[in-house]
Amino acid sequence: MKRFFSIILVVFVFLGLTACGSGKKQEEKEEFKPKLDTSTACKISIVGTYSNFEALEAEFDRFNEYYPNVELSYTKIDDYNNSIATVLNGKDAPNIFFSFSSWEGNSAYDSVFEHMENLADSKLGFNLDCIRPGLLDSDSEGRVLTVPIFSTSYGMLINNDLFEKEGLKVPKTLQELLEVCEKFREKGYESPMMGYSKKNSGALMNTLAYPIFAGTLAENPEMVSLANKCDPKAGEYMRTALETLSRLINEGCINLEKCNEIKDNYTEVILRFFEGDVPMMICTGDTVSGTGKRESQSQAFTDHPFSYSFAPIPTTAKGGYFLDSPSIQFSVNSACNDLDMTNEFMRFLISNEELNQMASVKRLITPTKDLSFDKVYAPIGDVPTNLIISPTALGIEDTLAVQIRVASFKVVTGELTIEEAIASYGSLK
Repeated sequence: MKRFFSIILVVFVFLGLTACGSGKKQEEKEEFKPKLDTSTACKISIVGTYSNFEALEAEFDRFNEYYPNVELSYTKIDDYNNSIATVLNGKDAPNIFFSFSSWEGNSAYDSVFEHMENLADSKLGFNLDCIRPGLLDSDSEGRVLTVPIFSTSYGMLINNDLFEKEGLKVPKTLQELLEVCEKFREKGYESPMMGYSKKNSGALMNTLAYPIFAGTLAENPEMVSLANKCDPKAGEYMRTALETLSRLINEGCINLEKCNEIKDNYTEVILRFFEGDVPMMICTGDTVSGTGKRESQSQAFTDHPFSYSFAPIPTTAKGGYFLDSPSIQFSVNSACNDLDMTNEFMRFLISNEELNQMASVKRLITPTKDLSFDKVYAPIGDVPTNLIISPTALGIEDTLAVQIRVASFKVVTGELTIEEAIASYGSLK
């Protein structure tokens, strides 16, 4: 009898392995397959704001495995936002260019939008389904003119080892955040939460306040239009954000004097966190993207490495808002040379494998549905759906974002009271 069951078990194991093998073969069938003549020779240029773009250059090499005679290049454009319209109208216009959500509604970029190809055209065969729907923006005609290559959000870097060392749990709610900060202070940590704050309205104040403001508007979507138009009536919807921000500072979670010792909102924030004595560092996903390269630049981290992750700041009784936002988007110049091969490269790039690969190299949040792809961002995958907000889907425009950014900075620095900031909505600058 035992021998009989052993044989049955072996059969099931064999069938299981066969099924796994079939799955792998199925995945292989779904890999990129060239549609054009692979001997085609041409040049494809991409322009943007990054000084260097190793993640994209790695994709060039991978694409050249299929099309060895296609020469791909990336170039940074100085004063990008003011130059891109002129560049697109020049004789050396790029095939692909960086595009940003903040351009929407701004007439200065009308000519830029006129150059954008409709990426949702079924003839192109792009797999837009691999991208989280909240990151894709359709215009009034149903066209998708930009596609996110990276996404980002607002939150905090967490020193997981420090929490374990002090016997504390990473907070999941606002009350837990207040309590854990108090316990850290009792253990001698002067500023349990840190971040760059001096002379920068886009620093820790906005990183804390903006997601709360967006969350309040998500519960009152009828106010989004008024907020975008800078209608003073929308000012009241900043109250929860400004009060929560002030509370965290007043109750000692954030020591602004300690934060002001940090010199900038990128490299210095990262290196300060790597000193190993900061439980939570307030920052954006764009800042997190620089951590990988700077681990070796920090002697403290080299000597005493630790586990860290990035998560939304728990600023409500339900938890923290994950503001699912595009970081860098690509648009195709519909008037460029070699448009067919340009679209072939985009078809290659817009896939789970390639987008995840790029996000891993750049250490930004992948725009695909696989949020657990990078362990640093793994906590984001646990955020409940009711706390995930897409500014794109909600219709948030840059005019609204500017008001909360300035309001939060002026309230914290004492230039305005919360009531004065609320009353000044629409005229803050």
